[in-house]
Amino acid sequence: MTIETVNVSTLKRVKNKVIGNPSAKIMLAQDELFVATLVKSLNAPEQFEDAAGSQDDIRVEAAHVITSLSYGSPEALRSLLHANAHQAFLYAISRFDPSEPTATKAAFARALRAIAVACAELVGPSQWGLRDDSSPVREDAKLALDYFFQLEVLDVYLPLLTDSSTQASTSIAQLLGAALRAPSHRTAVAEWIPPAERGREASRGRRRWERPEAIAPAHSGGGGWVARYLTTLLRSRDVKVQAAALSALASLAKDNHDVAVHLTRAPAGRSNADSPVTLTLALGLCKSRSTDVQLAAGLCATHIIRASAANHHHPAPPDLTASLVVMHVMNRMIDSKTESPQSRTKACFILNYLVMDEKELCQTAFDKGSLAKLSDLVHTLTPPPTTENKVPPEWEEDEPESLCCLREAALTTIAVLALADNDIRRDVTDGQRLLPPLASALTHRHTGVRYAACQCVRALSRSVAVTRTSLVDSGLGAALFAVFTKDDEDRRVVHAALAAVCNLVNQYSPLRTPFLKQGVASRLARLLRSPSAELRLSALWALKNLVYKCAPETKRDIMADVGWPALDERLDDTDAGVREQALNLLRNFADCEDDVDAVFDALGRTRLLDALASALESRDADVALQAAFTLANLANGHAQRQAHILAHEPLLRSLRNALVDAPVDARCAALGAIIELAWGAAQLRAAGIESTLRHLVEFGGGPSGGAGVGGGSVDKEVRERARRALEAMERVSVEDANLG
Repeated sequence: MTIETVNVSTLKRVKNKVIGNPSAKIMLAQDELFVATLVKSLNAPEQFEDAAGSQDDIRVEAAHVITSLSYGSPEALRSLLHANAHQAFLYAISRFDPSEPTATKAAFARALRAIAVACAELVGPSQWGLRDDSSPVREDAKLALDYFFQLEVLDVYLPLLTDSSTQASTSIAQLLGAALRAPSHRTAVAEWIPPAERGREASRGRRRWERPEAIAPAHSGGGGWVARYLTTLLRSRDVKVQAAALSALASLAKDNHDVAVHLTRAPAGRSNADSPVTLTLALGLCKSRSTDVQLAAGLCATHIIRASAANHHHPAPPDLTASLVVMHVMNRMIDSKTESPQSRTKACFILNYLVMDEKELCQTAFDKGSLAKLSDLVHTLTPPPTTENKVPPEWEEDEPESLCCLREAALTTIAVLALADNDIRRDVTDGQRLLPPLASALTHRHTGVRYAACQCVRALSRSVAVTRTSLVDSGLGAALFAVFTKDDEDRRVVHAALAAVCNLVNQYSPLRTPFLKQGVASRLARLLRSPSAELRLSALWALKNLVYKCAPETKRDIMADVGWPALDERLDDTDAGVREQALNLLRNFADCEDDVDAVFDALGRTRLLDALASALESRDADVALQAAFTLANLANGHAQRQAHILAHEPLLRSLRNALVDAPVDARCAALGAIIELAWGAAQLRAAGIESTLRHLVEFGGGPSGGAGVGGGSVDKEVRERARRALEAMERVSVEDANLG
């Protein structure tokens, strides 16, 4: 597409050509000269003025074209970012004066929103299900998105929230609602106040060493300036304004306790009648006649409810009364045959966000019929088997994307409910008869559907009874394994399937042996070398479960497939979770004397003991705990291996330090190792361990005076183990003296 002249009529033709036409957008985006000219016209329209239109008309039409290019085409977005379109809009907005035409303000705010939202969709995390995260434009989009939430940039576009044009203020609210994905961005917006107010606050009692931005939140009140103005927009009678403000408040409150707790109460010094509580307003708008407002209100209320209860210092259960209001509205929408698939998809995800990781809310949703409604939806969306043998159906290749997303949303929410309780899991398998649709979903072309189906299997596999019966008899466990072993499967689907495999290779699972025969260890070995820390962590978790209480020859076969060097690398992994699971794998492997020998021989005495010494000193409590447990198992080895441990002075120093500084569980494990090593009393005494044991017996804490976390019962266990260790050392000393 070649554009020779830029004027109003030309821009209108281009706009009409690219709207809803991805291929036309890509072609236009490839014309770098035209895109650069388009961006230039935003701030220098006089170069293109002609009889066909005014300068303002050119700017508005150019903004419309850029808005259209931002939607649906990563290639077009990259072209706009390379031409610095977002910076051009921000510069133009920074120069707006009171006489700026409403059409210009609205068009520029809308285009700025479009670019920010397009960047957020590529960067993630996704709001409404799994999306492609492998776009080559993602890094450019991330840089641009970070730029949008810098203080000096917020100073440019956030004041438009108070603009007299609701079109402009609505677009800025929509920008916040869709583009606020990262905690740091939420914090930046929540703490923002206008520069003029910032200056007044800074001069009011500020000491020289305090930064203005550090004291601003204390004076902003009501959750911050932005939250306050968004709340005022809720009183608008325009449903678009209401939906935009609710979405912005939802994004601002998500996982943000400081903001959410302000939104659950009236501002200080004001009555509820004068200034209604934001949560109350949102719950009221859940009953709006507009579906968009209902959904935005439900999402807003959900994030306020969950974040306001998530106080790290004083956690509280979520507000059940408010939760029931949201639950009722979402259940009705999920069950509705007249609502659009897009609306029902959002309703599923809002219910998901509301109940996630809250057992009481999951049970309440189950009691209110949420699982039954979701199951009916899945059955409706799943074609019957193609033969009497119940072969999975052939999915329609041209199935609308909206139905794929709806199926993904329903399955995702079912998985969250099933994670909570065995009774819910049993209803999924027996009451709702969802195993055939789940098996079918594992073969679906849509990545999000397969991912959600794997999450459902993972939830079901947490039940021993379900794993031993339903997952085996239905063939669902085997179907999941087929997804897990596909080399070309999406990384996120593999990770979800791997989470289920971790459960399905446990000691109690009848699928452990079949999976071993089908090469699960080799597959895990490949994932152990993945660049993804998530996959490495889950692969180690599965291997840890796989070797637990396993026959010695089977364990050796597993490690032959995995390769000891691969495990050796993970002992120094920069990810603490990976390191913890690597140690846990060693612990589970070394559960008898011969297996302790195998670990020493495979890793080498010096390397093994150096790694344990380092892990015992780790600042990560879980790493230190697993190191202590692993050492306790190794200390149960043959006398020669015990002698190797006692001769390793750095390890003994780390062991002594663990008795002083480590969490109580790690201390107890370390004391178990010392009891086994007590025959080497001289070496333990030389490392200062005996004096530390005496202090533990006397005070229940380390020499620093710290008592065990958890109170008297914990102190008692530490004292008892320390006493047993001292007695064992003293017996050895007496025997040595008698022999001497």
